[in-house]
Amino acid sequence: MDKPAHRPKRTRIQREKRELIGEAALEVFSQHGFRGSTIDLIADAAGMSKPNLLYYFKNKEEIFATLIHRLMETWLAPLREMDATGDPHTEIRSYIRRKIEMARDFPRESRLFANEILQGAPRILPLLEGELKELVDEKAAVIAAWMREGKLKKSDPYHFIFAIWATTQHYADFDVQVRAVLGEKRGGEGRFEDAARFLEGLFLA
Repeated sequence: MDKPAHRPKRTRIQREKRELIGEAALEVFSQHGFRGSTIDLIADAAGMSKPNLLYYFKNKEEIFATLIHRLMETWLAPLREMDATGDPHTEIRSYIRRKIEMARDFPRESRLFANEILQGAPRILPLLEGELKELVDEKAAVIAAWMREGKLKKSDPYHFIFAIWATTQHYADFDVQVRAVLGEKRGGEGRFEDAARFLEGLFLA
């Protein structure tokens, strides 16, 4: 049986162009959502012509799929790093810290993900029901074991994880509101450290 043909390796220029398009698309998708975004908007944001962009990606769907798969890898990395053999308080604290850092460093990615979820996750539902669910099942079992051992206060481990998601991602998705309410003195970069300390206390009390 013949081996499947391998896709030719992309040149440096091709990789750079795809990165440029991806960066532009992230900005457009995070602002307008999938439905409100167009190839024309992405091409304009990338400083390219529409035909030039379509040389690198065949359509909007392919660009979005590339972004969302990369995002899921980034999004799931902190949860994957939770070590069942580690100290529970250290592991939970580290997870909260990494999630707050992501809220600080990847706000557009967070908005992109939130927009997709609000639309019913039509393009990523298989990922949610597959890879994401498997990982959450695994880590919920770890947290449940810590709770049985008396190392964490007993609660529902799934809702424990959901609550960390909700509170940490708030600082990305609602950052304008956070800064407006905190005001000039408290709404600077230090707000992320303040949030991390508060959430550590909240979840590890």
